Amino acid sequence: MIFNKTKQKILAKKSQIYTDPFNKALGLMFSSQKKIKNKAIVFEFKKEQIVALHMLFVFYPIDVLFLDKNKKVVETTTLKPFCLCYVPQKKAKYVIECENGSIAKTKTKAGDIIRL
Repeated sequence: MIFNKTKQKILAKKSQIYTDPFNKALGLMFSSQKKIKNKAIVFEFKKEQIVALHMLFVFYPIDVLFLDKNKKVVETTTLKPFCLCYVPQKKAKYVIECENGSIAKTKTKAGDIIRL
């Protein structure tokens, strides 16, 4: 479960953590929107870094949260299908891709603490 401790709201009931390079590269490409319904994918990196994302071969919009090493939200965005590249302004150790509308529904914003 992905839980916003600050707002006491559930962002996603289920989650998968990807640490290996293959799954990080593949992400949600070629998947259906059902793969992320009430779920989230967490990309974990060894250290905080700028994590650029693309939406090539992702056919639906998603919400994205960038977290620092303390699991504090440093940036959020919504990515549209086939977006070529999104480069965040802040470094992150964790990147969470979740169902479109999750950020607005839970009022998640920079500074919130997330429990994975």
